[in-house]
Amino acid sequence: MSSADPGTEDTLDLTLPPEFLALFAARDTSRVHGAPGPRAGRAGAATGLIGDIARWAPADTPAGTFRLLPAEPARDLALVSRWMNDPAVAEFWELAGDPAVTGRHLDAQLRGDGRSIPCLGLLDGTPMSYWEIYRADLDPLSRHYPARPQDTGVHLLIGGAADRGRGLGSTLIKAVAELILDHRPGCGRVISEPDLRNTPSVAAFLTAGFRLSAEADVPGKRAALMIRDRSLRHLL
Repeated sequence: MSSADPGTEDTLDLTLPPEFLALFAARDTSRVHGAPGPRAGRAGAATGLIGDIARWAPADTPAGTFRLLPAEPARDLALVSRWMNDPAVAEFWELAGDPAVTGRHLDAQLRGDGRSIPCLGLLDGTPMSYWEIYRADLDPLSRHYPARPQDTGVHLLIGGAADRGRGLGSTLIKAVAELILDHRPGCGRVISEPDLRNTPSVAAFLTAGFRLSAEADVPGKRAALMIRDRSLRHLL
C-alpha cells in the first residue's frame, strides 16, 4: 500500500453520498441484528460499513490470543510510526518519516465514512501488528478486479522483526479472515492485494488459505490479488 504520491489513488478516494452510506448502514445492521436498522449518520455509517470491530471477539490461535483494537492516534501513533520507519515495512507502505506522515494516514481513515478501519493487532495483550480492514467493494481496488458486494479487504504489517519469517503472519491472517467472516455475515470473500514483489506476504496469504486469483496493475504497484472464499472455509 502506498501513500507517498499525492496523486495516488487511496482507500478513501471514492466519495459516496450520505444517503448511500445510510442505506449500507441500515442494511448491514439489519443483517447482523435481525431487525431494520435506523437511518444512520456518520457514526452509524462507520459501524454499518465494516462493523464494530472493538466488539469483535478475540481469536484463539496457536501463537496465543489475538484481537483487533481500533487505532487511536493519541495512544498509538508513536508505535505505528516506528513500525512504518522500519526499512522492511517502508519499502511497501511508503509511510516512513516524521510521525505526522503516519498521522495523516490514520486521520484520513478515522475522519472518513468508515469504509476503512485502522487497527492494532494484539497478541496476548501486546500490540505487535497493524491492520486495515476495509470495504474492497467500495475501494478504488474495485476498478481493477470483478468486485462483489461486501468484499472485505485486509492490509497488514508485522511490527517487530523478531515476529517475521516464522509463520506468525499466516497464522494471524487466517485468524483475521475468520473474524471477518464470523462478524460480517454478508461478506462472501476476504480480499488482499499485496505487492507482487513482497513474496513473504504473498506466501503468508497462500498459507492462510487465500488463493492467487490474478495479478493486477493498481496505482503504485503490480499487485497479487488474494481471495479467501467463505464457501471454502470448512476446507481450509
